[in-house]
Amino acid sequence: MYQKIMVPVDDSKTALRALEEACHVAQAVGASVYAVHVVDLAQFNWGTAEFGDSLALRRAVEEAGEKVLAHTSGILNAGKVPHETAILESGGDKIADLLLDAASEQQVDLIVMGTHGFSGLLHLLLGSVAEGVVRKSPVPVLLVRSQDED
Repeated sequence: MYQKIMVPVDDSKTALRALEEACHVAQAVGASVYAVHVVDLAQFNWGTAEFGDSLALRRAVEEAGEKVLAHTSGILNAGKVPHETAILESGGDKIADLLLDAASEQQVDLIVMGTHGFSGLLHLLLGSVAEGVVRKSPVPVLLVRSQDED
C-alpha cells in the first residue's frame, strides 16, 4: 500500500484537515509522512528602493514556515506517525510543479492536500495549486476540503 505520504501545510484550517487525514491514512497503513511548507521567494525580489528591508521580511516568512512545521511535527508526534518536514523554496515557480518535483525526489506514493474549492472568478484569479497537482501527478492525490466550506 502506501509507504510515504506527502502533505503540503500552511496555517489554514484546510491544510490542518489534510494533515489530520494524512495522519489517519499513515496510521492505518504504517506509512510515514513528508510534510512540506512552501515559501515563495519571488516576492522578495523587489527593488530595495520600494521595500528597504526585504531580507528581514524574507526571514520573517521563513520563521513563520518553521513555526508551521513545528506545529505539524507536534501533531504527527502526538499521533506517533514517523515523519520528515521540509521548507520548499520557490523562486516564482508554479507551486504545483515544485510540490510534484519534491514528491518525485522523496519517492512519495500518495499526496494528501487541502483544497479551498474556489470556483468562478475567484478560481480564475487565484488559480488552484491542488488542481495543478491533480492534473500532473503520477501518484494518487487525496483532496480534503475544510469542514466549514460548502
